[in-house]
Amino acid sequence: MTASVATTVFQSPDDLLVAVGQRLGTTGWLTPKPNAASDFARATVAPAPAPSDPIPPLMILSLTNRFLPELLEVRGISSGINYGAEQVTFAAPAHPGDRLRARAVLTAATEVPGGVQTTVEISVEVEGASEPACVVQSLSRWLK
Repeated sequence: MTASVATTVFQSPDDLLVAVGQRLGTTGWLTPKPNAASDFARATVAPAPAPSDPIPPLMILSLTNRFLPELLEVRGISSGINYGAEQVTFAAPAHPGDRLRARAVLTAATEVPGGVQTTVEISVEVEGASEPACVVQSLSRWLK
């Protein structure tokens, strides 16, 4: 998958404050490479999954940081920081070969010293599944 332009662009961190509730769009589809789950397991010192095992939930969670720049761009900042996560749920498994994408909504934005903190609800969808593989309340800080 090639890099693409963010679906939603904010010209400044202050624009986030008035955009709470805004849908940020949907990313393109991503099909993790066949060895991605094994590589992830090796990097995290976890047991190697069998080829037919579901993709590890924490790998799905980590993909939200890969998807976020496709969903959201904030201009006029000195830096954007992954500030952590609040609630995370894993509803449906994703398997090797599944196509994944994310969709997001800006659910909160508050002023903090030096910038704005946002909560973006990111849902990682599995093509054809009725429930998302992962839903995370992702926290970011956008510093002026």
